[in-house]
Amino acid sequence: MMYKLWMSVYKEFLLLKRDFGGLIILFVMPLVLIITITLIQDSTFRTVTESKIPVVLIDNDKDEISKSVIENLNKSGQFEIVSSLDGKNLTENSAKEAVFKGKFQLAIIIPENLSKDLQLKVNQNVDKIISNFGIGDLSEEPKKDSLPQIINKKEVRLYFDPATQATFKSNVKSSIDKMISQIETKSIYATFQEQLGEGEEPIFEQESFITFKEIVPTVDNKEILPNSVQHNVPAWTLFAIFFIIVPLSINIVKEKGQGTQIRLLTNPVPYSIVIAGKTITYLVICMIQFYLMVLVGMYLFPYLSLPTLDLDGKFFLMSVVALFSGLAAIGFGILLGTIAKTQEQSAPFGATSVVILAAIGGVWVPVFAMPKVMQVISHISPMNWGLNAFYDVLLRKADAVEILPEIFLLLLFFIITIFIAIQYDKKKRAV
Repeated sequence: MMYKLWMSVYKEFLLLKRDFGGLIILFVMPLVLIITITLIQDSTFRTVTESKIPVVLIDNDKDEISKSVIENLNKSGQFEIVSSLDGKNLTENSAKEAVFKGKFQLAIIIPENLSKDLQLKVNQNVDKIISNFGIGDLSEEPKKDSLPQIINKKEVRLYFDPATQATFKSNVKSSIDKMISQIETKSIYATFQEQLGEGEEPIFEQESFITFKEIVPTVDNKEILPNSVQHNVPAWTLFAIFFIIVPLSINIVKEKGQGTQIRLLTNPVPYSIVIAGKTITYLVICMIQFYLMVLVGMYLFPYLSLPTLDLDGKFFLMSVVALFSGLAAIGFGILLGTIAKTQEQSAPFGATSVVILAAIGGVWVPVFAMPKVMQVISHISPMNWGLNAFYDVLLRKADAVEILPEIFLLLLFFIITIFIAIQYDKKKRAV
């Protein structure tokens, strides 16, 4: 039995050797893919975090609020404030026109007398509260005929480039709203202080009582922050592993078309041995793909100014996940090759199915960013199981026990697809 299995493996290697160019493509194209995608994503990440976005700011207030907005925008380190274009001071109309033509992503228009009118409104509200509590100066008779000054609402106008993403708009709006809310709160405290306080000592605490702090995993008191390499190497390794479905299914269809399968059936070799030979052969290819990806992440990426892939203490578990992911891909490829009748059926369907499994599995778009329906559907993709297992090991510091559910699903997927392939082959030969 072992001799038959070995000869089956040897046959598969001979078939691959005949198409040496195709074999090289299996290894080279995934490497080109992972390098390209990682460079693009890392460059995008650095652009967002390191470079400044020019923002037009028209300051019609020239008082406390506008000064605070400018100060906070400068402190954020993400924006570069622009007030002139081609040597001319920008107005609201010229700023709007420049933004709508795509020269700037954002224009902020601060209205006139914003700080002054806000203080007047706060004074009115505070005076009303104090008078209702009877804390005001009783020696002064209220003037019945005097009416409070009507202060119209102010609006800070924001102009966005039509091509700007919705998330950027939402972030800018919430940031500016937070700035102005803090200024309003401080004005209210200061006015109460002026009306009720004695001396210079503050009677109200003006610092935020509730703050937010992000807690991330740490090793040796150092924060573990995921980078583009840690996300891309697992994702595109899985994509490369599952793309083995295409050449595997095509080879099986070729054997049926060339009569190789019939010659194999005339020998006392069960179909399970033939499948085992294919499984071992293509599993070796999948593992070579994985190790090439790892080597690129560890040794080539630093020369491309990319983060280094750190697999310290995780190499074995990552290899286990790659192994079972390869089994799942091979099972699907064998099933497709067994069912398909022509290469025109197996090749397009195999390539399309890999793309679909990658899309719903979270390789391209994170699962949490998908609609609720797609988040549920993503759980049926073996790429999703493999990706979660990779992330558990690489980012969440999981041990062998914690990745067992994903490993079990990948193995079960392999067993089910192989079982269906064997049963389909038996039924077809019986007919």
